Amino acid sequence: MVLPTKVPHLMTLADLSVPQITRILQHSLSLKQRSEHLVKPFVSETRQKNLQKPTASLAGKSIALLFSKRSTRTRLAAETSAHLLGGSALFLGREDIQLGVNESSRDTARVIGGMCEGIFARVGEHEEIEELARYSPVPVLNALSSLWHPTQILADLLTLHEHAHLFNAGEPKAGHSTSKGTTPAVLPSLTVAYVGDSANVLHDMLVTYPRLGHRLRIASPPQYRAPKPVWDRVQELGCDKGIWWGENPREAVQGADVVVTDTWISMGQEAEKTQRLKAFEGYQVTEALCKEGGANPDWKFLHCLPRKPDEVDDEVFYGPRSLVFPEADNRKWTIMALFDLLFGRWDLDAKSVKA
Repeated sequence: MVLPTKVPHLMTLADLSVPQITRILQHSLSLKQRSEHLVKPFVSETRQKNLQKPTASLAGKSIALLFSKRSTRTRLAAETSAHLLGGSALFLGREDIQLGVNESSRDTARVIGGMCEGIFARVGEHEEIEELARYSPVPVLNALSSLWHPTQILADLLTLHEHAHLFNAGEPKAGHSTSKGTTPAVLPSLTVAYVGDSANVLHDMLVTYPRLGHRLRIASPPQYRAPKPVWDRVQELGCDKGIWWGENPREAVQGADVVVTDTWISMGQEAEKTQRLKAFEGYQVTEALCKEGGANPDWKFLHCLPRKPDEVDDEVFYGPRSLVFPEADNRKWTIMALFDLLFGRWDLDAKSVKA
């Protein structure tokens, strides 16, 4: 394979076209189905015979997991994904290497890129990952930064497609399978409400959901709105036309098919805990809030985890509306698809990959 001269990086889903996002979701589901016999112990022999092994695009390759912030789902997804693709993942925490101590990001990117085929970076400020990408000779994938969280939104979208039957009236549309097939089931146009802090998860929602035909209704205190670099991307993509933004969470959940929240106090914001808890009083997602606000009677709930009870109560989080654990599971398959396409093939278009 002849590699392109320009190194492909992925900082946010704003960098991708709608067809690219769709292909990644299709490939995620395909990899999930093809890996079923490897991760589930009781798949029938007949089913096993019909399953293909996932691609070994990372055979003999190493991926650097450059994590300056702690992680559960992202780390687990990355390490298990690299293994299933035939490669290895090297975890590099802030205490493990010289980055930020005796070595610059520029030098670190070059050294890692000389020994690994990709960098999956979970950083603090977004400028950190931009600098890594600027000097890396291999692709850099954003595992989380202060501005963006693309892999989380891909997992959310895959989860919604797999549960499309909860939103579609009647049978799936002709020509498209249910979640048991390898093509994501068609979603109707959804109203997605987000209640809480304007942080990286919401930012990638802002540049993605409206382009896929969904409406966003957001409630946040005025002082916790999307920063200018994010809103500039929203407007460049024409996504602002599909977004309502206010302060009242009950207004935000009006007509919502899906309600989403995230942590109000991200890592590094612990000193702001008291003022943030005060600012977000009344923002806890509950049955009462959504009923009073006029959410769809069958609304479902998403949260990227880890969750704190201030953000959503137990009745919703552990109840039948919650899709949080399928959502967490899907971090593996969407990250696996990106590892395959970005690190294994240098081809996010994936035109040669059969879903």
